[in-house]
Amino acid sequence: MRLSVVTFLRPGTEPRDRPLGRIVDYARRIERRGFPGIWVTDSLGRGRPTLDPLVALGVLSAATERVELGTAVLQVSLRNPIELAHRVQSVQAVSGGRLRLGVGSGSTQADFDLLGANYGQRFRTLMSSLDIMGRAWRGEPVNGGTLSPWPGCEGGPPVLLGAWRNPRWITYAAKQCQGWIASGLYSSWEDLENGMRLYREAGGTNAVLANVVVDLSAQVEAGSLAERAKVSFVCLPDDARQRLKRLERIGFDEVLLVSPAGRLDELERVRDFL
Repeated sequence: MRLSVVTFLRPGTEPRDRPLGRIVDYARRIERRGFPGIWVTDSLGRGRPTLDPLVALGVLSAATERVELGTAVLQVSLRNPIELAHRVQSVQAVSGGRLRLGVGSGSTQADFDLLGANYGQRFRTLMSSLDIMGRAWRGEPVNGGTLSPWPGCEGGPPVLLGAWRNPRWITYAAKQCQGWIASGLYSSWEDLENGMRLYREAGGTNAVLANVVVDLSAQVEAGSLAERAKVSFVCLPDDARQRLKRLERIGFDEVLLVSPAGRLDELERVRDFL
């Protein structure tokens, strides 16, 4: 089981005109410490400033050399599929093929309201958009034109589908995608066990658990991300060791850890538990 790192790319305490230095330094430290992947999240209408995940990954691709770059998860239903396919292909190209595209329908109505998008049709839009993006990456005609694939990017990047507990989407991830992404924030232990059984029975081979919050001091603040997380390492080290072993027994191939304070030393301690 691999352990990678999620960063939420939120504003820090640096001067307003210098956010790039902190973000790039964190990515470089993640790579130097041997984590296999850096993943970013996607939100834009929830009352806090965020960065576009694909723009951020384009920057991180120039700052790193080997580490995989992923989205956990990109809200496909909010975007025009051809324009999104082009942006995704661009990151795939400039990163040298290191992109892992985690996708989802979107789960927060505020994001849809901000863009005037149809929240109720998000699942149908996701399926349609993934089909259009796949055809575009293969160089097939779409809407009377063709998005010419960048050399080496034909077919697009590996696509992993985010699905918390719905059997239909977990099965779709196994049969139609290159991976399934569950959520430490929204999936219970029972959800993970049931989901893994469905995924493996459907032939799935790449199960990822995203957004597992780490705080080995076990400090849970009211209203914090740690308080809301259903599966986390917000606990003392011995408990974290047991929880990690449980995820390994369930069968996850990769777990994406997040330290809200950016403490890589804690993430390394969790990795050492393996």
